[in-house]
Amino acid sequence: MLDGTDLYALDISAASFVKACGGPCSEGCVTLARIGTDAWALADSKRPDARPLRFTTAELDAAGIDPARFGIGV
Repeated sequence: MLDGTDLYALDISAASFVKACGGPCSEGCVTLARIGTDAWALADSKRPDARPLRFTTAELDAAGIDPARFGIGV
């Protein structure tokens, strides 16, 4: 299982982030990208220069974040 150090060691330069909006996207949206078998990067479209946070699939699930909402299969 990946830990925080492993997650932040993954290269995300080619990651394809997908938006999921809970309302009008004029206020910014959360973006999500799969960056490994059990690894995800979560970013804020309002802050494109901010470093994305990284999570395992279990951590996303515990936070109630469903990749299917982004159109991404697990």
